[in-house]
Amino acid sequence: MHELSLAEGILRVLEQTRERDPFERITQLRLEVGALAGVEIESLRFALNCIAANPLLAGASIEINQPPGDAWCLPCAQSVEITSRLDACPICGGYQLQATGGTELRVVDMQVE
Repeated sequence: MHELSLAEGILRVLEQTRERDPFERITQLRLEVGALAGVEIESLRFALNCIAANPLLAGASIEINQPPGDAWCLPCAQSVEITSRLDACPICGGYQLQATGGTELRVVDMQVE
């Protein structure tokens, strides 16, 4: 379950942010996890809730948005939306796709006290 290490990495980013711009705690955290990021959303949510006992995240509302994946199809030279790296091109049915979006895992914003 690599989502636990991802949650710990997110916590480190939040702690580094607090060092640069001091605040007491986070009340709302919004994340973006692309459909092609290879992250199980519910496992990440569970891992974040496990580390939420940390005073920095105690009682925080955590929202996780999952934008769709985008890819460039080499055979038909089109940008297409996909939900998995194993998907075929919805236009030509080919499998020569290069992911161009939906691979990110990032902190979008947070509300703090």
